[in-house]
Amino acid sequence: MTSKRPTRVRDARTGRFVPKREAARRPATTVTETVRRRGGKK
Repeated sequence: MTSKRPTRVRDARTGRFVPKREAARRPATTVTETVRRRGGKK
């Protein structure tokens, strides 16, 4: 599982991370954020 742009998907309501397959099924309730390696939140 390799991707050039690291992204993680969270549930908008619970704030928990969800798999990308789950997010693809219900994109309305998920938030995709790009992971920046330099100077970002932990």
